[in-house]
Amino acid sequence: MNLIPDIPSIADAALAARLQSLIDHKTKPLGSLGRLETLAVRIGLILGSEAPVLQAPQMLVCAADHGLAARGVSAFPSDVTWQMVHNFVTGGAAVSVLARQQGLGLTVVDCGVRHDFAPYPGLVVRKIAPGTQDASTGPAMTAVQCEGAIANGRDIVRALPGNALLLGEMGIGNTSSASLLLARLTGADVAECTGPGTGLDAAGVARKVAVLREALAANADAREPLQALAALGGFEIATLVGAVLQAAAERRVIVVDGFITSVAVLVAARLAPAVLERCVFAHRSSEQGHDRLLATLDAQPLLDLGLRLGEGSGAALAWPLLVSACAVLREMASFEGAGVATRL
Repeated sequence: MNLIPDIPSIADAALAARLQSLIDHKTKPLGSLGRLETLAVRIGLILGSEAPVLQAPQMLVCAADHGLAARGVSAFPSDVTWQMVHNFVTGGAAVSVLARQQGLGLTVVDCGVRHDFAPYPGLVVRKIAPGTQDASTGPAMTAVQCEGAIANGRDIVRALPGNALLLGEMGIGNTSSASLLLARLTGADVAECTGPGTGLDAAGVARKVAVLREALAANADAREPLQALAALGGFEIATLVGAVLQAAAERRVIVVDGFITSVAVLVAARLAPAVLERCVFAHRSSEQGHDRLLATLDAQPLLDLGLRLGEGSGAALAWPLLVSACAVLREMASFEGAGVATRL
């Protein structure tokens, strides 16, 4: 199996025109459902249908630890990663509650957590190593480890049912990896890509930025997407890259959560640009750098609630909008069908 699947464009001008015509002739003033109409057309294009149905949606939460966490880049200790994974699978976390509420299948993946878990329903162990190395002194992972994580992501999605994948993550220190990847792949100054993460104060953010500058200098030659991912990323981010690539190859609707999952999409899109045609961006995170990242991806998020939790919580909150968009496209009457007069 090739590491990067063939992902062709799904652009279809004829289908797009038919979808837009269907929306325009519903019993409403033209354009009055706003961005819900745009969303309906997008989902129709992704699924290749004028009457799209979202089936067996899957929330995938990838978790791993980061060597950079030892440098004090987070307000929480690394043990919180494994403790939150346990919280996910036992149903107590925000994403667990929201997944139950929305009827989303929840799969949690240990991609490289510094803890050995007992078997538990909904927990998949694909541990590359117990956390990455400290990227401030050299590469976070080897090329072989990075490729293994990407392959794991592809395998995991291949085994999941449904035609929609919602992305989530967990890993103390992973906003640092996301900031590093955004800075390296876009050329932005890392200070403009770095925020408080789990709640650092201004002095903590300044220390974090200083550590990230060390990481960029220590990995100055890692410029290509896969090189940058290995040098600066995390096992959960690399696994999400593979998940995005596989979901795109299978023409699933990909619902992107916040900052970290958007960075995984950025890497995947640098490897296969047509990935972005399959993506719906759930929300605008309040984490510094997400605005820049959304602009880079030319993405219009559905929600702006000041969220910065991660886990996939924003994707779960946005999910009902996708369901509604499909329902309007399939079930709302046309002027002709309902016998309603059009404009004079």
